[in-house]
Amino acid sequence: MSSAEASSSTQGRLRTRVAVFVSLAVVLIAFDQFTKYLAVAKLSGGEVYTVIPRVLSFRLLYNPGATLGLGSGSTWIISVAAIIACVVLLVLALKTVSTRWSAALAIAFAGAAGNLVDRILHATSFLNGKVTDFLDYGWSVGNVADAYLTIAAVFIVVLVLMSVPFLQAPDAGEERSTDE
Repeated sequence: MSSAEASSSTQGRLRTRVAVFVSLAVVLIAFDQFTKYLAVAKLSGGEVYTVIPRVLSFRLLYNPGATLGLGSGSTWIISVAAIIACVVLLVLALKTVSTRWSAALAIAFAGAAGNLVDRILHATSFLNGKVTDFLDYGWSVGNVADAYLTIAAVFIVVLVLMSVPFLQAPDAGEERSTDE
C-alpha cells in the first residue's frame, strides 16, 4: 500500500471515528436535555412519582454541586472542570485509533457536556448554575447525564480489561485501525 493510499485510508477511518463520536454525543446530549425538560415540565410542582419504592422515584431538584451535592459552594470550579474534561475528551477522541474508544469517549463527553449545559443555562453569575436532577435512587438524586458518566466509566474499564488498544501499536509498520 502506498503512502498516499495509507493516508487516505487512515483519514477515512478518522472520519468514521469522528462521525461516531459526534453523532453519539449529539443524540445523547439532546436526549439528556429532553429528559430534563420533561422533568421540569412534570415535576415543578413538587410532585414525586415512585417507580420502585426506596429504589427509584422521579423528584425534581436543582443541584449546584457535584455528586451528592459535594462542592455546592464551588460551582464555578465544577463548571471549569467540566469544560476541561470536555476538551480533554475531544482531544482523546481525535487521538484514538479505535471506534469503540470513540464511542466510550462520546458517552463520557455527553455526560459532562449535558450537565455543563445546565450549569450555563441556569447560571446566576459566571458559571454558577445548577444541574437539573430528577432520578431519585433513594440515596442520591441524579439525571441522565450522570448515568452516561457511569456507563462510560464501565465501558472504559471493559475496554481496558479487553486490552482494546487506544493508540496504534508502536511496532506497526503502517497506520491501520484496531477495529475490524
